[in-house]
Amino acid sequence: MSMGNIIVAQSGGPTVAINASLAGVIEGAIASKYDKIYGSINGILGIKDDNIIDLGKIANSDPNFLTKLKTTPAMFLGSCRFKLPSVESNDPIYNTLFAQFEKYNIDAFFYIGGNDSMDTVDKLSAYARQKESHIRFVGIPKTIDNDLCVTDHTPGFGSAAKYIATTTMEVIYDAQIYNSPSVTIIEVMGRDAGWLTAATSLARNEYCPGPDLIYLPEVPFNTEIFVNDLSRLLKQKTNIVVAVSEGIRDAAGEYISASTGTLDNFGHAQLSGAGKTLEYLVKDRLGVKVRSIEVNVLQRAAAHISSLTDINESVLLGKNGVKFAEDGVTGVMVIAKRTSNSPYTIEYDYAKIHDIANEAKEVPKEWINADHNWVTDDMLEYLRPLILGEPKLEYSNGLPVYVNR
Repeated sequence: MSMGNIIVAQSGGPTVAINASLAGVIEGAIASKYDKIYGSINGILGIKDDNIIDLGKIANSDPNFLTKLKTTPAMFLGSCRFKLPSVESNDPIYNTLFAQFEKYNIDAFFYIGGNDSMDTVDKLSAYARQKESHIRFVGIPKTIDNDLCVTDHTPGFGSAAKYIATTTMEVIYDAQIYNSPSVTIIEVMGRDAGWLTAATSLARNEYCPGPDLIYLPEVPFNTEIFVNDLSRLLKQKTNIVVAVSEGIRDAAGEYISASTGTLDNFGHAQLSGAGKTLEYLVKDRLGVKVRSIEVNVLQRAAAHISSLTDINESVLLGKNGVKFAEDGVTGVMVIAKRTSNSPYTIEYDYAKIHDIANEAKEVPKEWINADHNWVTDDMLEYLRPLILGEPKLEYSNGLPVYVNR
C-alpha cells in the first residue's frame, strides 16, 4: 500500500558523512512503501522556493550513484543557514511550506543537519501537531562538532576526528626537524564544545610524542598558566605542539580570541583567531619561534582520510530514519546508542527532537585532566572506535572520484 512521497534536505555546515546519510535515506525509501523520493536544494529554502529534484530518478539512472554518494564530501543537495520564526508568530512561511508538502504529496520530511537543523525539525513538527497534519518530521544528525545531545556521537565527527588526529601527527613530524626552540599552535573548530580538539590526543602513540598540550572550551583558559606550561616544557624538549579550541574562554567567560562583533543567523558569535592571539602572546612572552595553524574548513570535508565506521553508521542512521517514519514516528531525531567499547557496538533508536534542539553536549569535565591541559583515558576510549576503517574510494588521474552535483 502506497504511503505517499518523502522529501529530504541538508542544512548547516558540510561534513564527510552527510551524503552517506542522504544515501541511507534514499536506500531506505527505495525499500519502503513510499512512492517518490524528492530532494530539496539548499535546505528548507528549497521547499519554500520550489527548488525540488527527483532523487529516485537520479538514483535509478546511475547504478553507481549511491556508492559514489556515500564517499562524496560536503552536501549533494546544498545547504542553508535559515532560522524559522517561532510557531507562535503565525509567520506565513509555515503556510507556504505546508502547501508545498501538500503539492508534492509528502508524507515524511527528513532534515540532515546539526543543532540548528534540529530546531527546524522541532518547529515543523510542532506546527504539524497544531494543524493536525499527518506528515512525519524526522531529524538525521550531522555535525563535526559532536555537540548534539542524547546521541552517543554524530555522523561526520569520526571522520573529522581522524583528519584532525592525522594532521596533528604530520604537524608534529614537521616541527621536530629543527633543533631550535619552537611552539606550534593548532587551532581546531569548536566554539562551545571541545570534542574535535580532544581528538588531537589520538596523535600521541608509540611513534608520535604529541601533542604536548590540549585546551578545551569547557574549562576556563588562563594565559599565565598557559605561558608557564610552555616554559616548563621548553626546558624538557625543543619543539612544543599545542592544540586549542577556537572557543576557549577565560574565567569570566570572555573569548580569548577577538570577536568580530557580528553574529550569524542563529545568534552565534563570529570568532577571529584564538591561535593567532596565542601566537602573539607566546612571541611576546617567551621569544621563541612560534606559528599558529588554523585548520578551519579543511577538517569538515576531508573525504580522502575518512572513517569507514563513520560512513557506515551515517548510512544506517539515514535508513533507520525512514523506517521510523514508516512506523508513524514523528518529532524525533535518530540517535546512536553505544552498547560496548570493546568490542565497539551501537544500536539505533530515536529521541524527542524537543529534548535535543538548541541544546549542546559538552565534553564531560571528568574527561579533562586536573591541569586542564590534556584529556583522560575515558576520552581516548570513547574516541578510538570512531576513526576506524578506510572506505574504498574510486580514483581517476590520481584524484578521488566524487558525485558531480
